[in-house]
Parts: sequence; C-alpha cells; structure tokens
Amino acid sequence: MIQNLSIDLETRSSVDIVKSSVYRYAESDDFDILLFGVSVNHGPITVYDLLQGDTVPAEILKALTDDTVEKWAYNSSFERICLSVWLRRKHPEFFSSYGDGLYLDPSAWKCSLVLGIYNGLPLGLEKVGAVLGFEEQKLKEGKELIRFFCTPSRTSGRAWNLPEHAPEKWDLFKRYNERDVQVELQIQERLSKYPVPDFVWEEYHQDQMINDRGIRIDRELVKEAIRIDAITKADLTEKLKRLTGLDNPNSVVQLKQYLADHGVEVDSLGKKEAMELIKTVPDDMKEVLSLRLQIAKSSVKKYQAMETTVGNDDRCRGLFQFYGASRTGRWAGRLIQLQNLPQNHLEDLEQARELVRQGDYEMLNLLYPSVPGVLSELIRTAFVPKPGYKFIVSDFSAVEARALSYLAGEQWRMDVFHNGQDIYCQSAARMFHCVVEKHGQNSHLRQRGKIAELALGYGGSVGALTAMGAVTMGIPEEELKPLVDMWRKANPNIVRYWWDVDTAAKTVIRKQIPQSVGNVRFETQCGMLFVTLPSGRKLAYVKPRLEENQYGSESITYMGTDQQKRWSRIETYGPKLVENITQAICRDILAYAMKSLREYRIVAHVHDEVILEVPMETSLDSVCELMGRTPPWVPGLELRADGYQCGFYQKQ
Repeated sequence: MIQNLSIDLETRSSVDIVKSSVYRYAESDDFDILLFGVSVNHGPITVYDLLQGDTVPAEILKALTDDTVEKWAYNSSFERICLSVWLRRKHPEFFSSYGDGLYLDPSAWKCSLVLGIYNGLPLGLEKVGAVLGFEEQKLKEGKELIRFFCTPSRTSGRAWNLPEHAPEKWDLFKRYNERDVQVELQIQERLSKYPVPDFVWEEYHQDQMINDRGIRIDRELVKEAIRIDAITKADLTEKLKRLTGLDNPNSVVQLKQYLADHGVEVDSLGKKEAMELIKTVPDDMKEVLSLRLQIAKSSVKKYQAMETTVGNDDRCRGLFQFYGASRTGRWAGRLIQLQNLPQNHLEDLEQARELVRQGDYEMLNLLYPSVPGVLSELIRTAFVPKPGYKFIVSDFSAVEARALSYLAGEQWRMDVFHNGQDIYCQSAARMFHCVVEKHGQNSHLRQRGKIAELALGYGGSVGALTAMGAVTMGIPEEELKPLVDMWRKANPNIVRYWWDVDTAAKTVIRKQIPQSVGNVRFETQCGMLFVTLPSGRKLAYVKPRLEENQYGSESITYMGTDQQKRWSRIETYGPKLVENITQAICRDILAYAMKSLREYRIVAHVHDEVILEVPMETSLDSVCELMGRTPPWVPGLELRADGYQCGFYQKQ
C-alpha cells in the first residue's frame, strides 16, 4: 500500500519558467515530462524514462490524486503543477482536482524546500546537501544537462535534443534525476527531528491554493501601457538629445560628462541622487535631470512581467513564495512582485486609467506633467476582479508597532491603540512633553515622532534615522542623537526587552539551558538555536556561537544566507532578534487572518494586507471584523483591520 511518494521530475518547455512561472511553463503546447523519478514509501528510487517509452504504474498515478497519500518534492509546487497538466493531457482518467478544476489538490503535498527553510537552511537542493554534509549530493552537471535536454535546441535542424543525440549525457541525466530524489529523501530523514508543525503545512496548502487561483489583470490596460511607455521614452529621449546634443543621452557615462562640462559633478545618476541634485542645479540642468528621471522610471517592467506571466484566462499565477524570508517566515513576492508596487496619488485615477486603456497618448501628455509617472501610478489598477465581482482590500493598522508594544509590555502605547489615537502624535507628545495633534497643536512634531517610530524600534540610532531620510525631511543632523535618546527614554520597556532577549539568547547558547522572555522561548537542540513564538512556530538559527565582534564585545553569530546570498556566519544581537521575532509574529497574525478568511476568494496579499475577489453583496465590515480578530495565542493584543472595496486594485 502506498503511503507516501518522493518525486522529482525533469521536464521541457519552450516557455522561460524564470520569467513566466511554472503555470505558464506547464501550459505551453510543447510541455512534456521527460523523466519521472520516484521513491515509494522511502524505498528504492525508480526513474521512469517517459521519453523512451517507460510508463508510470497505474498505482502511482492513482496515488497522485489520492489525498491519503503524502507527496514530497523539493519546491513541490513545480511537480504538482507539472503533473496536473500532464495528467489532464495524457491520463485524464487519473486526474482529479479541486476549486476551479485545473490543478491537483495541494492538501496532500509537502515540500522539502519549506522543511529546509523552516530550519534555517539555504535555498537550493545543492546548497542544502552541502550544508548538511550529505555523502550523496546533487550532481553539479545538472544545469548543463537541463540546458541541453529541457530547453529548445540551439542546433539548427531540430527542435529538441533527444537521447539518441547524446546517449551518454542522457544516462547521466537519468542519474541526475535519481540523485535529486535521493537528496530529497536525505533532507526528510536528517530533519525528521525538526518537523514543520501541521498548522504551518495548512498555511502552505492555503498559499498554494492562492497561487493556483491567481489574480486577474486588465490585458487591454497592460498592452496600451507598454505601447504608450515606448512612445513616451522615444519622445523624452528626443527632447534630451535636443537639449544636450548627445548621441545617446540614455548613456550614464555620456550624461555625466555632459553635466561635468556644465559645472555639475556627479558620482551617480541614481533616482535618489538625481532628485537631490535637481534641487541645487541651474534651471537648464533641472530640465535635463527631470527628463532623465522620467526616462529612467522602470514602471514598464511591471507591465511586461504581467504580460509574460498571464495565462489564457487573464490570470497571473505563482506570485507568492511561501517562507520566502527565512529569518521570519514571511512571504516573498515573485515575478510581478506585488510587495513593491508604486503607490497611487492621482485624484482622477479612473480618468487616467481610461485614457491609457484607450491608448490616448496625446491627451495624457496634455493633461499630466509626466506620462511615465501616470503609468507608474496605474500599475496597481491593472489588477481587476473577474466580471460580476469586486475587490475588498483589508489591512492591519500599525500591526508591527502593536506587536512590539505587546511583547515589551509598553502599556502607554497599548493604551494609544486601545483608544484609537495616532501613534506618531502620541510618540512625539511623549518625547517632547507637549500636546501634538495631526492637524493642530505642534503638528510639525508629528513628523519627528513618525520617523522615530519607523527607524528606532529595533535598536536603530542616528544611522537608522539618516537611512530613513530624516535629514532629507528637514531634521537637522544635530537633532538626530537627541531624537534617539528621547524615543528610548519614552519607551523604556522596549529598550529593556531588547536586552532581555539578548541575555536570554546568550544564556541559552552558553549554558544550553532554555530561557523565556514573556511568551517567547529560547532553547538549543543539536547545534540549533530555536525561538518558539506564541503561535508555536519556531525560528531557527543554525550553529549559534558567542564570539568577540569588531568592537571587542561579545556577540551572537550563526550560519545563514547573507545579503550576497552566500552561506556564511552572520552576526546578530538582542534588538535584531527582537525585529525578527516581532515581524515573525506579524506574519503569524496575517496567516491566522487568512485562515479566518479562507471561505472568501483571497487572490493576493501584500505585507499586512489581503485582497479578496468577492461577489458584489459581500460585506466589507464582515471581512474587516474577521481580519481584525486577535489570535488566541496573543491574548490582550488589540488588532484593528481597515478596508475598502473597489473595481480595480488601488491604495486608498
């Protein structure tokens, strides 16, 4: 009797999966599965060479749609979606689905990639094998073999490279497929003592359903936005040529030399630097830099990503990576990257949107000072509900500030949230010992309260304020250090919490004795530091140590993926751990809300916001009430969810 399958597929398609998602990749007419590697019940691995006539046994095909059989793969969404399409086309008698009927139900699928990331390991089967020290590791020749057999042939005269074109390579490819299954099995075995909790697997299954559902786009708007962008860039480039006399004003080197010849020395022409420079240069240089900024706007890339990703039913799928942020477990965006969409501030958003849909470049150019700016603000509006439905967008109010206040027991802040007051005003009032009103008394101090709140909650100091743009906003440099001191004095429990967490983590590493700070628990197990959150989910820090840092102080280090995506030793300390813990709890709060909203059609989520595609009669208040419910594992934390409804996605 089959209880579980461990699967790895080798496939081919002319669609670029990196740009277009596994959904577009698998739906292409020339998609096919070449090799089907599988282990049944953790037994011997069999590789079915489908390209050369092997057939997968009926009992395995049945098991693929049997919800009582657990299916494992590394990045299992790839295997699940590919098998969904393959079964529909070649073995419809074995295919069954859920929801909209396109894909295999994810509820019986588990992912060894998620298992690895949950335990603090790097992304990538090869990297995981190296970190865990497997004797049998992923074959390094895999990338070249995939290029040879899985992408269209670059050799004239044939569409694909086949086994008969390189028999030795094909034999190696089969060994590569077998080895991948072997490494996946080793991951499951090695990490069996550190399992992913069932409720996290439930979150993963919901994530897969949201990715399967996708979000609809307005194809006409996207098509015209790309066309208008091309016209705009050509016009702006021509203007810049006339102004500067340069052959290629888009060249950074040429433009920097032009500016230097006119007495303006610049190290960089990046957006931030150009915007600062434009404030001080003569008017003729202002125009040059303004045109440069408009040309450099990258908004069209989002539209192009939509066009590349969208399926035949106008929906873009596969936009979210479960556990994309290993330190916190937060989701990450993929492909279109909904997590970093430009905001929209146009008052006549609907009119601008309709002009773009009509392709009316002349009117846009007449009515608006920057057509690229309009296209940028309209990116969100390209996401639309299906006919007869609307979007409800609901998000948490100041959830991170609420969670940090709750964890640290900073009562005055919790009272602010309880009374529905503005945290930036109240923070400034406490710092400057006066009444601060958003549009009244001492309103100018609110900005200082806001930037302090955003920059200083996790041990940040003058550097954090500067990075947040404090000086650019007009706060004198000499006021930055006093601002830090005032915020910390106003929030003594948060400051104490940083160092309580620091002490607990160091004690656990040094003495191997579990410690708790409030409702967060620290413990070590087999060379791992685990931080158990109120939800029961754990954060993992691999091979923690206490070492002397560059300042001569004792510091916590652990193995992880650094900013250059290398597996290396990373330094941390109390405030940084508090940041991880707080953001991880906010992630768990969002996951709890998404579970509460499961009966609605969630089509996307962005940071602390959920986007629902719902019938017209659906109540906004009901959605916000469900979203704002406090999880039972953080009693006393007051949450608030606000929302709005719309016919296209926007930021209100």
